[in-house]
Amino acid sequence: MGFLSELIYDYGLIAMFLIIMLEYACFPVSSEIILPLSGAVASINNTNFLVILPLSVLAGIIGTGICYTVGWFGGGAIINGIKKRFPKSENSLNASYDRFRENGASAVCIGRVIPLVRTYIALVAGAAKLKPSVYFPASLLGITIWNTLLIGLGYSLRENYGKVAEYYSRYKHNLIPIIIISIAFFLIHRIYKRRKKKSAVSPE
Repeated sequence: MGFLSELIYDYGLIAMFLIIMLEYACFPVSSEIILPLSGAVASINNTNFLVILPLSVLAGIIGTGICYTVGWFGGGAIINGIKKRFPKSENSLNASYDRFRENGASAVCIGRVIPLVRTYIALVAGAAKLKPSVYFPASLLGITIWNTLLIGLGYSLRENYGKVAEYYSRYKHNLIPIIIISIAFFLIHRIYKRRKKKSAVSPE
């Protein structure tokens, strides 16, 4: 992780973009460290938050798109191969499958903020042949919320960004339900507005 930190300090936005992309592409990089660090470095370098955030979201979409595509074409064979090669990943993959079966497309969005699930949800969604028109908007929402939270905390804390991972591990069981409820409220509100708009324009 020290090597990645040095890359971000030395190369700024380019390194942040590439590392965040790799994290979302299922490489073993902790977002709870990389995203706050990216926010802290951006803040120290006086980079506007509205620059680093969209870049991080774009990197996340590209990264998760790679993982989703691999899952789409490789399916179960790749996932089984990961389990055999990296036994510790089995719990994460199984949790992602369970979450996906229970909640369908909404699991993609909600899964972005749940430990274990978030790492492999893209592979699972691809293997399940979830439509891209459903997968990417759901991912966009989940990635935006997650990145805003962690990068925003790092941006605010600056040199003390390391506390984010500490607080996250300590309070994640309280934090995650709040985030999930917020996402659910947002989705319900959007659906309600769309239905209300359709009923207003439909002929009587």
